[in-house]
Parts: sequence; C-alpha cells; structure tokens
Amino acid sequence: MGHRFLDSIQTMAVATALLFMAVPAAGQPSKPTSKAWSPSRTSDGQPDMQGFWARAAGTPPYYENLEEGSEAKHTVMAENVLRRGSAIVDPPDGKVPYQPWAAAIKQERFQNIHNPDPKVRDPVSTHCFLAGVPRIQYDVAPPTFQVLQVPGSVLLLFERQHAYRVIPLDGRPHAPAHLKLWMGDSRGRWEGNTLVVDVTNHNDKPWLDWAGNFHSDALHVVERWTLAGPDTITYEATIEDPKVYTKPWKIALTYARNKQLGYEQMEDACYEGVAADADRYAPRP
Repeated sequence: MGHRFLDSIQTMAVATALLFMAVPAAGQPSKPTSKAWSPSRTSDGQPDMQGFWARAAGTPPYYENLEEGSEAKHTVMAENVLRRGSAIVDPPDGKVPYQPWAAAIKQERFQNIHNPDPKVRDPVSTHCFLAGVPRIQYDVAPPTFQVLQVPGSVLLLFERQHAYRVIPLDGRPHAPAHLKLWMGDSRGRWEGNTLVVDVTNHNDKPWLDWAGNFHSDALHVVERWTLAGPDTITYEATIEDPKVYTKPWKIALTYARNKQLGYEQMEDACYEGVAADADRYAPRP
C-alpha cells in the first residue's frame, strides 16, 4: 500500500513538471517556433527563382583572377587595384590545383596578359567569345542576368555577349561526347530549394579569367543554385578536369535580387580588339 502511494505521488510530480514545461508562465509569451522559408512555385512545381539577379554586396562585379579576386578601378592618372580574396573556397589555400605542366602554361599566359599580340590574350575579353561555364556566372559584366522558368526548363539570360543557357529538367541525356560547346551542355534537377546543374561537353577555348587560368575539353562542372531566401541565391560550382587539375576544386558566391523598378537588360556592345583597353583593367603580373 505504501509503495503504491509513493508511486502515485512520483507520477503526479512528473506530470506537474511536464505541464509547467509545456505551458509558459503567465505574462511570458512563448517564443515563436522558427519556420523554414518556403519559396513560391511555378506552374510545373519548380521553386520560383525568376527575376533579375546580380552579385551580392561585398563581392566584386567580376573576377579578373580567380585566385586573387581582384577588382581593378582605373582613372586617368592612376590605377588602383583592390584585392578581394580568392573566389576559390576549396582547396583552402584558394589556388587552382594544377598539374605541374598546366601550372607552367597558366604562368606563361599570365606573363603575357599585356602582350599586344591578341593570339596570346584572353579570348573572351579580347575577341568577345562566349565566356563558358562557370566563368559566365562570376565574370559577368554587365553584372545582372535574368532567370526565367518555363515548364521543364530553366533559362538564364545574360547581358554579356547576348549569352544564354537553357537547362532542361526532364532527365534527358547529355549531347554526344564528341560535341564540344562554348557554353557546355547543361542538365538540371531540383533537390528541395537547390537547382543542381550538371555541365559537360565543354570545348577548351574559354579561359576561366583574364589571368590565364584554364581548362581542357574534359571539364566537368556541377553547379548548386540554392534559394536561401526570397532575395538571395547562393551559388557553388565544383570544377573537375582530370587532364589539367590534380583534384576537383570549388568556387562560391552569392547573388542578390535586383529590385530596381522597371529594370531591363541592355545590349552589351562588345567589340573585338578590346585588348588595348583591357590593359587598363587586367591584373599585373
């Protein structure tokens, strides 16, 4: 009898304690529970990231050198180069993990970035060729691009070079391996709020920046576009090329929504032979 009575007392004590834990004291409102942000959806169920996007505040408008993250500002009297840090987040040293032979080529190209011979200059800035992937995503000038979504696809439209990317989401295979393209061949899928894009079929013509970083036609890029909020996209790209690099490496940046009322993309009037003008902005060896 005594044991049953003690058990009953203990049970009531536990229940009372749980009750006070569940119900806040009078005059003390309960803390609101955090709720994960959920984006609106397009007609075919995609998380809606449509709109105009540009580099977030605190990041340079373009990377002249992935390993330096430099932004050059030119005036008539002087040139001021601001170092912003590497765009490379892996490996931790912020350097492209080149094979030795490839590192020598990169260094030779870097030493020639002010050579007047256009044959040894960056083909993107000198000849207005397409920037390729992933360069089009960070070396964007003008810096704003547009995202459009239609059933089964995501479209990216750039002011620069009238470039565009069509990213099918229907699971279709990549183009045949022998077809090598300036912008590669993109295939996408959604993982929650993240658009994962697999990009293959690159040619070896675009440089990765003005400083001579490069890749071969074996380049493979996996991008992750994450809607982190209504006005924020975080972007990561894992870059792999067994012909040139010793291991995969990764870049990362953040985009912010362009909310300028009535904003429209304008024509990027690039002209071949801009090398002389580019000398004002290109990083110094």
